[in-house]
Amino acid sequence: MRRRLVPVLTFTLVVLGVVAPLYAQAPGAAGGSETVKWSIITAGFALAIAAAFGALSQSRGLSAAAEGIARNPSAAPDIRFALILGLVLIESLVIYVLLISLILFFVKPFTV
Repeated sequence: MRRRLVPVLTFTLVVLGVVAPLYAQAPGAAGGSETVKWSIITAGFALAIAAAFGALSQSRGLSAAAEGIARNPSAAPDIRFALILGLVLIESLVIYVLLISLILFFVKPFTV
């Protein structure tokens, strides 16, 4: 229980530390709307989460493929094809999140 509690508390403190300065400024002082600010923050978090879990799943897939090839070297071409197809699909999901994040960063569809 204690092993799991420390990372959760650390993550919570980091999130609160990042979000707290948003409330230090008077409303309307920066000239932007709250929706634009929150959409940019959300896009940043979405990109970070997608990249982290994409990298984690790619490393697990590569590990499983290497183990499969080590167990059965004659199946290497089939395993390699499945590995590359899986890596491409995982990376495409991260690229889709990047595209949506860039749209939210630069287009700003919520401005009045």
